Amino acid sequence: MPKQRITKEMVVDAAFEIARSQGMEQVLVKNIADRIGCSVQPIYSYCKNMEGLRREVTERVRSFTENFVSEHIDRADLFRSTGQAYIRFAKEEPCLFKIFILHERRGISSLDELYQSEASPKTAECIAEELNISIAHARRLHLNMLIYTIGIGSIFAMTSPGISADEIFQWQESAYKAFLKQAIEEK
Repeated sequence: MPKQRITKEMVVDAAFEIARSQGMEQVLVKNIADRIGCSVQPIYSYCKNMEGLRREVTERVRSFTENFVSEHIDRADLFRSTGQAYIRFAKEEPCLFKIFILHERRGISSLDELYQSEASPKTAECIAEELNISIAHARRLHLNMLIYTIGIGSIFAMTSPGISADEIFQWQESAYKAFLKQAIEEK
């Protein structure tokens, strides 16, 4: 029987699946080798250091998250449904949600910088147009909802046996209404 050729893609795929099911802290050379069914030597040949592999896994998580959210949004209610999609993601993929939210973001020293690095510039424009508010107010509303959704999503992903999605969505909706009211009143 010919020996299996281990590729870098196989290593990253295995690391991603381990992160997805057990968390990033379990992305270890031995666990990757066990998952692929090989010795640790091929893993070391592709991973000069685990930090680089973890960055690749984090990038894969980011891409996976974007696809998940895109598949779960309602185009007729884009803003609200995007927040709900992130909550669904926290429920269905708690390990990936933690990685997506908790990965280090270098060069960020303010919430404005965080917003600029995480949100598309067109998002605030779309929100402003949809809700008939200024772009500045739309950015603030969006940032408030990002902060709230990250917080409540983290609580959701970390509770056991778990808070119901309906309860989380109700709280998220209340926050949305409060932040929107604030944006309209500041108009």
